[in-house]
Amino acid sequence: MRIRPQFADALMAVALTCASVVLAQESAQQGWYALDAWGYALAALAGLPLAFRVRAPVAVLLWSHLVFVVYVADGYWPVVTSFGPMLSTYTVASLRPLRTAVACGVLMAGAWMYAGVVSPHSAMPSVVTQALVFVLVLLRFGVLARRSTELARRLRVEQADRARREVLAERGRIARELHDVVAHHMSVISVQAGLAGFVFASDPPTARAALATISGTSAEALEELRRMLQVLREVEDEAPGAPMPGLDRVAELTERIRAAGVPVALRVTGTPRPLPPGVELCAYRVVQEALTNVLKHAADTRADVELRYAPRQLVVSIVNQGTSGERREVISDRVGAGGGHGLIGMRERAKLYGGSVRVGPRSGGGFAVTLTLPTSAAAAPGEEDASG
Repeated sequence: MRIRPQFADALMAVALTCASVVLAQESAQQGWYALDAWGYALAALAGLPLAFRVRAPVAVLLWSHLVFVVYVADGYWPVVTSFGPMLSTYTVASLRPLRTAVACGVLMAGAWMYAGVVSPHSAMPSVVTQALVFVLVLLRFGVLARRSTELARRLRVEQADRARREVLAERGRIARELHDVVAHHMSVISVQAGLAGFVFASDPPTARAALATISGTSAEALEELRRMLQVLREVEDEAPGAPMPGLDRVAELTERIRAAGVPVALRVTGTPRPLPPGVELCAYRVVQEALTNVLKHAADTRADVELRYAPRQLVVSIVNQGTSGERREVISDRVGAGGGHGLIGMRERAKLYGGSVRVGPRSGGGFAVTLTLPTSAAAAPGEEDASG
């Protein structure tokens, strides 16, 4: 059970007051006046206000020193009420600027020396040494406590800032993921819906095929959205969720684009091998985004998709083989401007996995997207790009 700071200070004040009262029983044995009612009252007035030392450190320090001076001036043993001035001095040093702490330390040293002057049994060299040493020690520990508190506060602020940055980064990643999922599937559905409406009466088999594609695409979109919502809700199901799409589904993706009316050819070179899930997801999303752009912005064209497995790299190439001159200029302008959330998402995905994306028009017409991803952490720096 955690004790509230104010309650802990109150307990400490009561404990120090009780310790002062017990210590006061030895006053007569030390050659000082035995405590009467006034002496006990002063001991209580010196100790109990320490319960408010954190709320009003300077005020409590001034009060404790005032009571200490009155107590000593009345001929009582100074040690009995010395706890208040020392603890209040440490508190000021731990909570207030150094200039204020030094001033309060000088006040404590002065009160301590005054007690030595008015006390008939004191040796002044010892009193002066105690005053200086005690003040320096209390100030030193108080300043260290204040610095530690400031460092802890800064650390909490930095941790909170880091957590906020991580949340923003995660939101950006989720936004890109949602863009990839929704934009691709809705583009396919839109094209197929237009085709079905156009040939509904003249070519029923084609219309039925288009409606079947819409059904399958919408079901897949809902499934991917469901998986993402599970991630957002952080639901821990007993059964593991379905895996995110990878390279094994690129063929299905190209078939869906082909059914939407754009001829797509898929070629795999090199020896296919299992890759890290993040690398496969990145490659799949880039292919999905590129083909979606072809579907939305290019007419009377075809696309080639190539997956090239190099020893330490995966190179993914999506090439739009060409379209009408007017349409090609539109696409070139869009790519050259570097705009579009999809292109930004491609580059950020590739950067996340240490890869790169090149997007631009081709000299022979159309445009190309080339993704290069390292598949091994041991890839040598400066290794020749497999896409060359």
